[in-house]
Amino acid sequence: MSTSYRLFSSQPINTLRSPPSSSRSPTPFSLRPPRRRSPKPVSLIFSLLHFADSSSASRTMASHVVGYPRMGPKRELKFALESFWDGKSSAEDLQKVASDLRSSIWKQMQAAGIKFIPSNTFSFYDQVLDTTAMLGAVPARYNWNGGEIGFDTFFSMARGNASVPAMEMTKWFDTNYHFIVPELGPDVKFSYASHKAVNEYKEAKELGIDTVPVLVGPVSYLLLSKPAKGVEKNFPLLTLLAKILPIYKEVIGELKAAGASWIQFDEPTLVKDLDAHQLAAFSEAYGELESSLSGSNVLIETYFADVPAEAYKTLTSLKGVTAIGFDLIRGAKNLDSIKGGFPSDKYLFAGVIDGRNIWANDLAASLATLQALEEIVGKDKLVVSTSCSLLHTAVDLVNETKLDSEIKSWLAFAAQKIVEVNALAKALAGKKDEEFFSANAAAQASRKSSPRVTNEAVQKAAAALKGSDHRRATNVSSRLDSQQKKLNLPLLPTTTIGSFPQTIELRRVRREYKAKKISEDEYVSAIKEEINKVVKLQEELDIDVLVHGEPERNDMVEYFGEQLSGFAFTVNGWVQSYGSRCVKPPIIYGDVSRPRPMTVFWSSFAQSLTSRPMKGMLTGPVTILNWSFVRNDQPRFETCYQIALAIKDEVEDLEKAGVTVIQIDEAALREGLPLRKSEEAFYLDWAVHSFRITNCGVQDTTQIHTHMCYSNFNDIIHSIIDMDADVITIENSRSDEKLLSVFREGVKYGAGIGPGVYDIHSPRIPSTEEIADRINKMLAVLETNILWTSQKRSQGVQCWKMGNDGVLLASITKLGLKAKIFMSLTNLMDVILVKFASKKWYACGLGRTVKLAAGSFILFFIS
Repeated sequence: MSTSYRLFSSQPINTLRSPPSSSRSPTPFSLRPPRRRSPKPVSLIFSLLHFADSSSASRTMASHVVGYPRMGPKRELKFALESFWDGKSSAEDLQKVASDLRSSIWKQMQAAGIKFIPSNTFSFYDQVLDTTAMLGAVPARYNWNGGEIGFDTFFSMARGNASVPAMEMTKWFDTNYHFIVPELGPDVKFSYASHKAVNEYKEAKELGIDTVPVLVGPVSYLLLSKPAKGVEKNFPLLTLLAKILPIYKEVIGELKAAGASWIQFDEPTLVKDLDAHQLAAFSEAYGELESSLSGSNVLIETYFADVPAEAYKTLTSLKGVTAIGFDLIRGAKNLDSIKGGFPSDKYLFAGVIDGRNIWANDLAASLATLQALEEIVGKDKLVVSTSCSLLHTAVDLVNETKLDSEIKSWLAFAAQKIVEVNALAKALAGKKDEEFFSANAAAQASRKSSPRVTNEAVQKAAAALKGSDHRRATNVSSRLDSQQKKLNLPLLPTTTIGSFPQTIELRRVRREYKAKKISEDEYVSAIKEEINKVVKLQEELDIDVLVHGEPERNDMVEYFGEQLSGFAFTVNGWVQSYGSRCVKPPIIYGDVSRPRPMTVFWSSFAQSLTSRPMKGMLTGPVTILNWSFVRNDQPRFETCYQIALAIKDEVEDLEKAGVTVIQIDEAALREGLPLRKSEEAFYLDWAVHSFRITNCGVQDTTQIHTHMCYSNFNDIIHSIIDMDADVITIENSRSDEKLLSVFREGVKYGAGIGPGVYDIHSPRIPSTEEIADRINKMLAVLETNILWTSQKRSQGVQCWKMGNDGVLLASITKLGLKAKIFMSLTNLMDVILVKFASKKWYACGLGRTVKLAAGSFILFFIS
């Protein structure tokens, strides 16, 4: 029997322990569980925000939510997914958790007075993958034989399996959420293979809740796709529109038959730079769907930025469209477009509640904006909405019992934001809750005047940055010579990317220390013991530049934020990143400074254990910024400069402590890139400048590394070069040679580049042959630009990284022309050895060779 599931309960939900069902494989992921007796109404209590009157009158107010978090207030879906993946619970158990979550979310929005409640925004992994399943666009390698797509196929596409890799995963626009990229081509046989949207609409209706089914729009779906392997790279994906629209028509027909009066199509690509051909596809698509949509109200949602002028013309003239939604937070220019003209026959869904941050809305300011819009579109045509899905914010502030009360009064998570939506809708309807608005105004005033927000010393230091580009005194070529003299490394030194596995025991020690169950001496002793193990292991593997493994860190951003002023942290402020993975972003509420050294103690201790160089490990300012909930009362670049100054202090203290190799990770550099080309240069300028600030004061003999992940760098390669790092490593394992294609164009990078060959984010361990094939492809791309020929430049760095799913060590040595790749499971068992000799590299059991020119070498690492 599985443990009963109660959402919003004060009791933790136990991990499901039911044995796997014998019918697990064929269970479709869109299958609805048998109808159960409806649970008692959920009691919703907020310490700072309260519900307005939830009578039937308040429910008729024009309010809408684009989407809502899926994971649950205490990550219930995460634990159910991982239990299912581990074979500890059945498909039925997983479906039960999902059904209870959906039910509670719909009821919560109904109780909050939301009129237009979305459905089909729930997903077991990703809404774009759901659409791929709906269209039956399953890549051939998953051996799907048709019919309703089940969990096995669905999760294989998302995560890979023992025999085939996962589909590519990339960032959803400029958010920290990831989506699974569809792989399409002329031979894809589309079919209606998942009835999830219709089933979830019916599920809500059975609860007495009429919802607005949400579909990823057909044009955005195609624009977010990529040509499948073997398909021409310039294949025009929009030519597939005629093949997928019949399936959309089927879905629309079933939704209408089920009683849906509104259907929402998310078309976020309308905020990007689209050409005339791409814009014409929207007119073509909705013109073709017009007859099928007849009799239904159709909402087109856009978000994350303003809709450009030409796209705005196309959008507002689409046939069969009843309403249009705009992001008025990150797309403030949309207000000018609307003022310039908005169709009199359409509803305006005004996204005035920020769906991507956790700050309480300035209700008075938003109400003024809405009243101005009301004058343009009319009272009956204006709907209050969120700027985008609330998927990108934390779930419920009521669970934050340890958060500072003053800071807490400045915040609103998803549960509070839907209350704000309805409060504004009621105010527009002449039913303003004066007490609610007054409390909000007091919180806004408190935040503006609080002394904990502003630090004059920090403001002064940041202001002094103007007028300098903060470059190091010499170029990378000169520095590499100085570093080699200082470090005396072999011709191809090796290192790891950074962190080692976070074991259950290690997590227990940190948890007990935070809970004050063990003393500081006991904690320090345990961490030192772990560092000692990591150092010894690396020495045994003959690694040249060591790391301490970061056993004291719970997260690469939170660890630093906890030691910087201006940061606050939540206990349950989790946000979905991809699949079951959730992150808990820090909250930057005030000016940032470093009260004391953060990493010097541990790096110095680690260095004392070895005669080899010990690498200091830091997270860069841009990554800390982009992976946090950032204050919205000053420009983001000003906050980034403050963080950069704090990291600069740490870098210089590490150098003084004798650390001569320092890695400053900028994993999220590209994630902050604006969606429009016209805005990219400004962002890249201050982002790169921030990185240079961190290390501009170190000596030539100090080697600066950086690491970037999950990014396509081809369009920003010149900015990466401008960062002026000595060594850069990049993730590449899901993108094969595509990421490195920029080097075919003759871009010269004077330092080291390490492309990834092993994806630690996937449960699948690649074969030696697959790794060799990937390296072979890299050699074809990098042979002239990245395979260094100068024996002086010996900064080759790579390597191995340990993760829960496996370990890979790659070291290609120029002298003697020997190379070795060790691959094992987490305990370094079942080692596979591959040797490189006589100018040829032999992959074990492959029966073929990959040639590498004498006097050259390339960097490899695990991503």
